[in-house]
Parts: sequence; C-alpha cells; structure tokens
Amino acid sequence: MSTPERPWRGVHVATALPFHDDLSVDHDAYAEHVRFLADGGCDGVTPNGSLGEYQTLTPQERARVVETAVQAAPAGFGVMPGVAAYGAIEARRWAEQAAEAGATSVLLLPPNAYRADRQAVVAHYREVARVGLPVVAYNNPIDTKVDLTPDLLAELFHEGLVVAVKEFSGDVRRAYEIAERAPGLDLLVGADDVLLELGLAGAVGWIAGYPNAIPESTVRLYRLATSGDAADIAEALPIYRDLHPLLRWDSKTEFVQSIKLSMDVAGRRGGACRPPRLPLAPELAARITADTEAVLAKGYK
Repeated sequence: MSTPERPWRGVHVATALPFHDDLSVDHDAYAEHVRFLADGGCDGVTPNGSLGEYQTLTPQERARVVETAVQAAPAGFGVMPGVAAYGAIEARRWAEQAAEAGATSVLLLPPNAYRADRQAVVAHYREVARVGLPVVAYNNPIDTKVDLTPDLLAELFHEGLVVAVKEFSGDVRRAYEIAERAPGLDLLVGADDVLLELGLAGAVGWIAGYPNAIPESTVRLYRLATSGDAADIAEALPIYRDLHPLLRWDSKTEFVQSIKLSMDVAGRRGGACRPPRLPLAPELAARITADTEAVLAKGYK
C-alpha cells in the first residue's frame, strides 16, 4: 500500500488516455477514468506514460493531463506522472510542472535520444532530482537501449537520486541483486506478466497496465502476490494463471492498442490511439478480444 511517506508504493495504473472522435484529448472522460480506478481499489495513477501516448501529445495537452489527474484524484490517491524527455533539462521542467500541479512522485526514464553512458545517466537523474519530488527510475532497456543495471541503480539510490525502480527488463533474477546492492530501494513491478514473480521477490508496488480494464481483480491479485503469506500466494497462483494470457499483452509491441481494446470489451472507454499507432490487425484484435472475454467470463472485473 502507498503511504504519505512513500506515495509511490502500491498499484499505480499507467493510465490509457481517451480521445474524442477527432483524436483530441477527452479530459472529462480521463477524469472519470481516474475516479473509476480509485473506486476499484488502486493506489494511484501514472499519467503520461507510454500507455498514455505522451509522445504524441502537445506540451499543453501533456501538462493538462497531469492537472486533470491531480484534480480528479481523491484524498490519498497518488499521481506519479511520467516526465520522460529527450533532454535532461526538459525532463526537469516536466518534473517541475508535476510538482506545481500537485503530483506525489514522478517516473523517469534514462536518456533515450541515444545510448547514453553511465556518466550521462547519472547526470540526467541528478538534474530531475533537483526538483525535490520523489523520483522513480524506469528501467526499460528494450525500448530505450539504456540498461539501469543493479549496480547503476545502486549508485543512483545511494546518491539520493531515486527512491524506487520500475523494473521492465523482464529478468526477474535482478530483483535479488538490486536488493543486495541497494537495500532500501523499492522494487516496483514494471510489466504485468511478471507480477507474481516480482511480488515473491519483494516488490512493494506495481506500475500496471491491465487494471485499466479490470481493476478490482488485478488489485486483489497484487495484494495476494505481495503479502508474503504462503496462503495468499497459493490463492494468487490460479488467479495469475487465469489472467496471464491477458496480462502478457502488456509486454507486446501493441500493448497500448491491446489494453484499450480490452477496456472496450470490458465496458470501459478505450477507443482509438493516435498515430503512429494504427488499429490492430483483425486477427490480432480477435485474439485479444477472445482473451479478454475469457477472463470476464470467469468473473474477473
């Protein structure tokens, strides 16, 4: 669970962003979605992540998305905006905007305009940490080509630059080395389809995709997987097996379209994506629809 002292903990949903038919941002629908996730038991939201298509937003839209999330959030509900940018100064400015809007923490990728070296990565995090909001590092070496290895994370943590890491490498073995090298650095599940494995390894948070569509069941799964109680783990395993065919879409190239389609099937507002993301191929859409319907038919919501 998140706390006022550690607002980055618990289930923060990387929110999908609803658009009008003309692909302008539907801020009213987004505010309703934030409230829906809070009612579903989630601990917070992460606006302007990749799932929120931040790369396609204008600066004005991106700023207003954060403001909308903060205004819609009930008391005690965290808002952790993504502040990724090509330049460290721009990322710092987005962190400043998040702080001014009332966010509780920020999520920061390493430099991703090129394959940055260790010195550049540390300098990047120093720049954003100057703002004063808690910084959660986002390790996504698949997309950024920069790997926040356990020893590099330890350096960032021991310098006081980051409080947690969203681990998206897919290598669950890293959890143990991170804990050894940086005791006190919070591990957050970074991909839906390694939730149970990283929960067992000591994760204290989840920056999640599929709660956009089925918040109550996924939050329950997270609570069971991270409790440390053997009976809870036994209860979590069949749920995880039921949900895994759906959760693994979070790690696919088409994850944004997939989660938005699952939202539509579940009766939520998913809708279209902005270019360059295109509609799913018919056979892929049929597969995701079937996976979603199978989960819903088992009573998950």
